[in-house]
Amino acid sequence: MEHRITCPLCEAMCGLRVTVSWDDAFAEAERLLRPVLDRHGAEALAVYLGNPVAHNVGLATYVGALVGLAGAAGMRAYYTPGTVDQWPLNVVSALLFGGMWNAPIPDLDRTDHLIMLGANPSASQGSMLSTPDIMGRLAAIRERGGTVVVVDPRRTQTARRATEWVPVRPGTDALLLFAILHTLAERGDIRYPEHLRHMVDGLDDVIALAAQFPPDRVAPTTGVPAETIRRLAAGLADAQNPVLYSRIGSCTQEFGTLATWLVFVLNVALGAVDRPGGALFPKAAVWSPMFMKPPDQDGPGWRFGRFHSRVRGAAEVFGQFPVSCLAEEIDTPGDGRLRALITVAGNPAVSSPGARRLQAALPGLDAMISIDNWLNETTRHAHVILPGLSPLERPHCDDLYWMYSTASCVKWSDPVLPPDPDRPSEWEILLRLAGAVLGTPLPEVDVGAMDDLYTQGIVFAASQSRDTPLWGREPAEVFAALEGGGPERLIDLGIRVGPWGDDIGRRPGGLTLEAVRAHPDGLRLGELEGGRLAEVLTTPSGRIELTHPMLADDVARLADRVDRRADGLLLTSRRHLRSNNSWLHNVAALMRGRDRCTLLINPVDAARHGISDGAVAEVCTAEGAVRVPVEVSDEMMPGVVSMPHGWGHGLDGTRLGVANAHPGVNANLVNPPELIDVPSSTQVVNGVPCQIRPVDS
Repeated sequence: MEHRITCPLCEAMCGLRVTVSWDDAFAEAERLLRPVLDRHGAEALAVYLGNPVAHNVGLATYVGALVGLAGAAGMRAYYTPGTVDQWPLNVVSALLFGGMWNAPIPDLDRTDHLIMLGANPSASQGSMLSTPDIMGRLAAIRERGGTVVVVDPRRTQTARRATEWVPVRPGTDALLLFAILHTLAERGDIRYPEHLRHMVDGLDDVIALAAQFPPDRVAPTTGVPAETIRRLAAGLADAQNPVLYSRIGSCTQEFGTLATWLVFVLNVALGAVDRPGGALFPKAAVWSPMFMKPPDQDGPGWRFGRFHSRVRGAAEVFGQFPVSCLAEEIDTPGDGRLRALITVAGNPAVSSPGARRLQAALPGLDAMISIDNWLNETTRHAHVILPGLSPLERPHCDDLYWMYSTASCVKWSDPVLPPDPDRPSEWEILLRLAGAVLGTPLPEVDVGAMDDLYTQGIVFAASQSRDTPLWGREPAEVFAALEGGGPERLIDLGIRVGPWGDDIGRRPGGLTLEAVRAHPDGLRLGELEGGRLAEVLTTPSGRIELTHPMLADDVARLADRVDRRADGLLLTSRRHLRSNNSWLHNVAALMRGRDRCTLLINPVDAARHGISDGAVAEVCTAEGAVRVPVEVSDEMMPGVVSMPHGWGHGLDGTRLGVANAHPGVNANLVNPPELIDVPSSTQVVNGVPCQIRPVDS
C-alpha cells in the first residue's frame, strides 16, 4: 500500500494500527500525553519538525504555536533537519547581518564571475536562492562572456555546465577560502567601495587571520593546487562584478560555519555586498513572524550555547540540539529523559545521523504523536497518527522562500478541491496539541481561542521589536483590524505590513490578502536592487559585523586540520533532481529509471580497492557498515566517495508501496552522530572518514 493516510490511526494490539474517528484519536493522544506531562512536565517532551513544514502554509505559520508554547511550558529544545542542513547559514546571517534568515544572494543576472561551493542547483533548483530556470541563468552568465566556477568534490551536472570545475577535499572549503582571501590581500585587491566604507566592522581582523593560510600551505590538505588558488583569487579580483555563493555541501562539513562565513567575508572584501552584480538582499513581499528575533534572544546580538543537552552536553543553537541527540535523549535513563515526542511532517529515522539508534529508541517512548500523511520509517512507531490534508485540499502562500528570491513576488493559491468539512487542518491540530501541553485536555481545547491567543502574541511581540514593521503599533488596534482566522489571517497580516501592503490601513491602496487573491497568477512587485544595507541590517552596530569570538575561536581548530593526515577515503552526501528527500521516494513518476542509490567512486579508487562497476561494496565508518551497489565514475575526485541521502525504505510496519519497492540504503546508518561543526552544532555528512571493501557475491 502507498496511499496517503486520510483518517487517524491508533496503535492497537500487537503493534497493528487501526482507523479511528477524530474524537477517538484526540482522546487517545490525551490519554498518552497527559501522564507524561503531569508526572515529568514538558521537559520530558520534544517536538520534531520535518522539511515539508516549510512547504505547507498551515504548518509553517502555526508550528510556532506548538514549539513556542511547549517551550514556555518547559520543553528544553526542539529538533529539525536544520542541524543537518543549513544551520551554518542561519548562524552566519544572524551574526553578520542581524537576522537568521537575512542573507544576500548572488545577483545572477548581472554578475560576470560566480564561484559556487557545495551547491548543485541542477538538482536543488536553487537552495536558499529562489529563481525560475536557474540553470538557464547560469548559462546566460557564460553567454555574456562571464565565468562560472563550481568548487565541489563531485563533477555534478552543474559543474559540467560551468566554465571550470575545481575539485576540493570535503571539509576543507574554509581553508581554500582563507587562502583566496590571503591572496587577495597579498595582491592588494581588497576593495573598499564607498557604499561599504563605513558599513563594515572587522574585515582587517579576518584578513589577519588569513595570514596563516597561504595557498602553498593549504594546497596539500584541500587537494587544490596553490597555482589554482592564486588563479581563482585573480579571477575574482579582475572581474567587474564577482560574487561567491555556497550551500548545503559547504554547510554540512566539519568547518561548515567558517566556510559559510568566509563566503560573505570574501563578498565584502570584493565590494560585492549590496552592489548590483554582486550579493544583494532580496525584499520579501510578505513579512513573516519567523523574521523576528525570537523573544528568548533578549539583549543585543545573538547568543548560542545558552544551555546544553542532557546526555552529550551538546550546545544549543537557535533553541535546538543536533538532531542526532534525539536518540540518546530518549534511550538514556535519568532525570530529564524524553518520554514523549511529537513529530510534524518529518522522518528522522531516515534523516538523522546515527539513524539505527533512533529507530531502536522510538519504541521506548511513552507517547508518540505524529502529524503526518504517511506511515513511514518514523511514524510506524507512533501511537497516534493525525493526518493532514492533501496539497490540493489546502491553500498556499510562500513567505520564507521569497526572502531568497531574485524578484519580489506574492501569490495566494486557493484549494483546488474542497476538503472534508469534518476534517481538521494541520494548523488546527497544532493548536490543539499546544493547548494540551499548556494543561487543557486535548479534546477540550478551544481552537478558535487558541488561534486568537497565538495571533495576539505575534502582534504583541512584533510591536515590541524595533526590527519589525509593527514596531510601536498598538497591538489591540492591529489585531482588531485583522479578519478571519488561521493561516489566512496571518498571511493577510504579513502582506499588509510588508513593503507593498496597506500597513493596516495607514497606506490606502496598499496590498491586502483580498487584493492579492484578485491576481490568481500572482504579482511581481520588484527586482533585486542595491543600496539597501541601512534598511536590512539589524546588528547592534547597524553595520556588517564580520568578526565574532565564536567564529574567530574556531580558526584554531581549522589550523589543526591543515596538518592532520587524511588517510583513507572520505564519504559525502548528494542529491538528485528526482529524489532530494525521503518524502519524494513514494512518488511513482519520480522513481522511474535506473537505481540512483549507489556508491559513486572514482576509477582510481575502485581499482585500488578491487571494486568493479555494478558490484556491491561494504562502506564502513566509526558508526557502522552498510552494503551498497557501486557506480564507478570519474565525476568523483579521487579519495572521495558519495552516497545519496534520504533512502533506507522497506522497513516492517511502513505503508510506502513505491518507496519500499526502491528501498535503497540509508547513509545515516554510517554517519556518526558525534561529528559536528562546532559553532553551529550542525551534523557532518560531507567528509566522513570511511573504508570500503568489495562484497563477495
